[in-house]
Amino acid sequence: MSHRPASGLAAVSAALLAMSRHLEVRDVLKTIVASARELLDAEYAALGVPDDHGGFAQFVVDGVSDAQWKAIGPLPRQHGILAAMLRDEKPQRLDDVREDPRFGGWPSAHPDMSDFLGLPIRDGDETIGALFLANKRCPKPAGGCGFTEDDEELLGILAQHAAIALTNARLYERSREFTIAEERSRLAHELHDAVSQKLFSLRLTAQAAATLVDRDPARAKDELHQVADLAAEAADELRAAVVELRPAALDEDGLVNTLRTHIQVLNRAHAPRVTFESRQLRALPAAQEEALLRVAQEALHNALRHAAADRVDVVLHRQGQGAVLRITDDGRGFEPRTVRRAGRHLGLVSMRDRASGVGGRLTVQSAPGEGTTIEMEVPGG
Repeated sequence: MSHRPASGLAAVSAALLAMSRHLEVRDVLKTIVASARELLDAEYAALGVPDDHGGFAQFVVDGVSDAQWKAIGPLPRQHGILAAMLRDEKPQRLDDVREDPRFGGWPSAHPDMSDFLGLPIRDGDETIGALFLANKRCPKPAGGCGFTEDDEELLGILAQHAAIALTNARLYERSREFTIAEERSRLAHELHDAVSQKLFSLRLTAQAAATLVDRDPARAKDELHQVADLAAEAADELRAAVVELRPAALDEDGLVNTLRTHIQVLNRAHAPRVTFESRQLRALPAAQEEALLRVAQEALHNALRHAAADRVDVVLHRQGQGAVLRITDDGRGFEPRTVRRAGRHLGLVSMRDRASGVGGRLTVQSAPGEGTTIEMEVPGG
């Protein structure tokens, strides 16, 4: 490959660094496509991850608007040029994709494309994706493809690093799925223990009321009040556990809407007033959004179960390229150092781990009788 200017090398370095920063598969795919399109100065770029049924499990485009993409229709099948890239190891560099004998046309809403460069993304012997670009934006030589041999080599380097980033993201997601399964199992045990204990107490108290109803109606009445209280507590435990067990709708609804819905449910299910405010939040990497959601859930769990608070306020707002999450309650508070020494972390260790795992920071302010504020900052992507 011929020597590139320092600015070009810097762009390559920035693209590779951007790919390595993301842990979610979807984020990695978007970064690969955007980086390829920018580096090679193409009008369009796309990346497809094949499934086992002749289609694509994921297909990410750059240079096509959301409205255009919706009008194009269903994801493409593995045929024509796309199939060639998935089967062959060598790049496909064409003067005009429309004149290639393998070209099978495209939907009417599809943008018109001419010069074309594509190649597979491979992990060892496995083809894990197909990356292609179309319509080089710089002036083209007469009758020739706008993409050069240098472009082909550069895309090959990008594809090698893309394979590493995509494989790492897949491993991360599998690890996260295992962690989520463990967390759901833990919550199920907590639900069983908490609700079983409440129901056992409820049964004993109801039996005591039944024996007292004839000989001591006043005491029986007190026991029945206790039955009502225990039933309400059991219902609270059940509602809170169901909320935590329900899968988050981050992918469909986004962080703000998911958190707002979660807080609305908690506000209805618990006596303390729970509020939510969000200001000027921009989209964040998926891993950061999930970490913010999980920290908010853990902090809310602590405030509603242990703080004896009358009010819990949640604020999520933009800070630079990132975000700040703040959960404040007016409850009994605690001494953080004493909690650490006693081994009762109230989820603080897991919250700090979640924050640091996405490049963020968690701080805790609390004192006996003065409530608690938990704040998490993330840098964005």
